[in-house]
Order: sequence, then C-alpha cells, then structure tokens
Amino acid sequence: MQKKTVFLLQDTKEQNEQLAKCFLGNSDFEVVGQATDGISGISMITEKKPNYVIAEIILSGYDGISVIERVKEQKIKTKFLILSAFCREEIVAKAYSAGAKYFMAKPYNFSILLERMKDIDAEREETFKSTISCAPKIHNISLEEKISKIFINVGIPPHIKGYSFLREGVKMAVEDPKIINSITKKLYPMIGEKYSTSSSKVERAIRHAIEVAWNRGRIDNINNILGVRAYVGSEKPTNGEFIALVADKMLLERV
Repeated sequence: MQKKTVFLLQDTKEQNEQLAKCFLGNSDFEVVGQATDGISGISMITEKKPNYVIAEIILSGYDGISVIERVKEQKIKTKFLILSAFCREEIVAKAYSAGAKYFMAKPYNFSILLERMKDIDAEREETFKSTISCAPKIHNISLEEKISKIFINVGIPPHIKGYSFLREGVKMAVEDPKIINSITKKLYPMIGEKYSTSSSKVERAIRHAIEVAWNRGRIDNINNILGVRAYVGSEKPTNGEFIALVADKMLLERV
C-alpha cells in the first residue's frame, strides 16, 4: 500500500526535524517536505499536494489558520492537523472553522498524533463505503470534531489533561451508552489504559475540566448547546452526568 505523504509546517527547523525523525520507518506515512513560515509553506504545499500538513498556528508570513484558508481556496484536498503551543479556545475554534481536522497541544504525544492521523484515514474509507451503501454513520473524526467544538464553547481548554480524557469518555459512551453505568469499573480504567495513567487520575482530571468550565461562568452556553436548561448558578454535573449529556446530544444528532 502506498504511503500517505506528510508536510511539516512548524515554526522552527528543529521542531520540523524532531517530527520528521518520529516518522522515519513508519509504514503508513512519509515526510515529503518542510517549511518554517506560512509563505513558503503555501508555495510548497501547492506544489507537493501532500495528504497531510502538520502545522503550527504561530508562523511568520501567514499564520497557520491563514495557510489553511489559502490552501483550501485552491481546492487542494490536503488534510490539516494543528500542533501548537498556542491553545486559546477562540483560536482552536477558528482553526476548526477554517478546516483543520485535529488540534493537538504541545508538548505532544507522537503516538496519539499518529493514531489521529489513522483515524482521519479511516474516516475517508468509511465515507466511501457509506456512500456506496447509503448507510448513515457518524465517523470517528467528525464525532471527535463535534465533541471538541462543544468543549471549546463551554470553556474547557484543550491543553489540560481532562479535555482529552473527557472527549474519550464521550466517544466511548456514544459507542456503548451502557458504559455510563460502569464509569468507575470500566470507563475510567479504559481511558487510563489508553493514556498510560491511573483511573483515579482520569477521574480527577475530568472533574477539574468540568470545574474549569463552570468557574468561567459559561452556564448559558452549556444549556444552549445541550438544548435544555440543565444547570443554573454554581450547580455543576458529576463526571458521569456531563459525559452522558454530551453523548446523548451526539446520539440525537445521528437521527
């Protein structure tokens, strides 16, 4: 099987080379070019038309979001993943709106980044299959994007650990709604195993992420997104309640 091509667009040569070393010997992806500024990046992406671009937000010339917009204007079907230390929620939202497929905060875990790239590849295959069969389906990456947008809108910042743990928990609850009844025995341990951490740390990180959202006073946003007036004032849900509410919204959108 032919390898998918990857273009690196980080803000320093060192960061590009560090990423390139991670891809060495990979059977699925190969790096075909690098740049450290938006202007050169657009020119080389236009020329090489890679399958993937791993871009930073902060770049000279054009920033990462502008690069996405200008490449999309040229109808080039490159998939953008943002890998950045700049994680303000409004910037993350703009990146998704511009067309980014995934946003990962630095410092990053390369194995997770690689897994997300494979998810995007799997989405393309599933989209092709569902087009043939006409079977409606929520694909992994689109589900992930929807969950991420909800978290950003309610004020959960993407750079904290609980963000990733919560997103994984919601995905698991969408795939198997009964898991909410076994949150301590199944959901936390499964997330912990995936991220090489303990169940107790998963529970604390998720609780902290929810507390961050509530402390920012985004109650109206939360109620509007969930479609019900679920919470008022300082009242906040348990981890299980919040995961179940977001998962229910995702399941309703399948219909």
